[in-house]
Amino acid sequence: MAGFVNILSKLFGSKYDKDVKKITPIVEKINKEYENLSALTNDELRQKTITFKKQINDFITTEKNQIQVLKEKTAIKDTPTEEKEKLYKEIDDVEKEILKKTEEILNIILPTAFAVVKETAKRFTENESIEVTASDNDKELATTKDFITIDGNKAIYKTTWDAAGTEIKWEMIHYDVQLIGGVVLHEGKIAEMQTGEGKTLSSTLPIYLNALTGLGVHLVTVNDYLAKRDAQWMGPLFQFHGMSVDCIDNHQPNSNERRNAYLADITYGTNNEFGFDYLRDNMAKRPEDLVQRKLHYTIVDEVDSVLIDDARTPLIISGPTPQGDKHEYNEYKHKVEQLANAQRKFITTVISNAKKLLKEGSTEEGGVNLLRAYRGLPRNKALIKFLSEDGVRAQLQKTENFYMQDQNKEMHKVDAELYFVIDEKSNSIELTEKGLELMTSSTENKDFFVLPDVGASIANIDKSEQTNQEKAQAKDEVLR
Repeated sequence: MAGFVNILSKLFGSKYDKDVKKITPIVEKINKEYENLSALTNDELRQKTITFKKQINDFITTEKNQIQVLKEKTAIKDTPTEEKEKLYKEIDDVEKEILKKTEEILNIILPTAFAVVKETAKRFTENESIEVTASDNDKELATTKDFITIDGNKAIYKTTWDAAGTEIKWEMIHYDVQLIGGVVLHEGKIAEMQTGEGKTLSSTLPIYLNALTGLGVHLVTVNDYLAKRDAQWMGPLFQFHGMSVDCIDNHQPNSNERRNAYLADITYGTNNEFGFDYLRDNMAKRPEDLVQRKLHYTIVDEVDSVLIDDARTPLIISGPTPQGDKHEYNEYKHKVEQLANAQRKFITTVISNAKKLLKEGSTEEGGVNLLRAYRGLPRNKALIKFLSEDGVRAQLQKTENFYMQDQNKEMHKVDAELYFVIDEKSNSIELTEKGLELMTSSTENKDFFVLPDVGASIANIDKSEQTNQEKAQAKDEVLR
């Protein structure tokens, strides 16, 4: 089968070959535009960004005007509710059309925009500093950024700056492999590149292109070090063109600083912080409490780690719940204590019997008592001490192996006398018939008490919101 696939690949080409063949003409256009940019002055190169933004805005002006007219109609007080709903539906449709046309114009300007980034990277590499006519944005950046200084009406951009505590000199120019990666990322696909092939550099191309819309670009990383480093490392390349760059991990949640970070043209951050901000926004009661704006374009660094490995740990955030102040812990605590005390008292007797039987040479019956004590309270101090004696643990293992054969077919004979069984390997507790009878002696519902696992607490005692202290107390009652 593999040979047949190889033959087909040679005849018709692999998907990789087809994808590269499709992108190659775009790369050729980028390099052609790149050659034409070398004659521009630094100011003329920066002017390209302003031209792109105007080109995008002009392309969607009609639709933006339509939305403005529709919003004015919805603001009229006497407008019937049904009419407003129709107007809002029209606004949604027009906004979808804007996004469609925005994508269209971005694809048109892509070769030139990518070439501008490459030319900027080249000038940063070949010069110690770059001098341009100072704009208001340059003057503002100079107050907080060491790599920008203002000299009269000139702004001087140094090509050496600090990134996460390390001084770096920009020495990267995009090769064709990075141009291909940039096109793939802009198309919303996964770009797989080997270490050293310049994934971070590739991302600068679609970031710049999509940031031209003013709708915001997010770059998601796996940890806060990479988020802060990349924002400082790649930031000057975008700031040179008047784009704002920030990192949400530098600011406290729900703060004005974080809200402003989301308003930046380019926003770096970790997947957890982006995720928790999204959850908090869904719990917000007022529009002014929101920190994120409408999502537009995102690049996920180390996508396999973020969307597969890290995704195994869900983001959980809690808020007020109905009857959140009602806690049933105290009401049912005595039942848990009753169960735990009954088991503890019973196990004390079982351990005593095991010692006596094993001393008398009754290994079979003594082994059963030993196994019963182990399955009932494996962390019992007296049991642990007894298991440290010569031959006792071996007898426990022998008995356990016997009752575990045929898929624990005979294990019920050991567990029948217990109130509950603790399985340390699976971190779970199972209530026996004897324990269930004890726990439900004053209730009618035999399924009321369920003991899923030790980590989640002894039982789902409180269906609302228990405190961590209450859960710890309940767990200790069983394990003690």
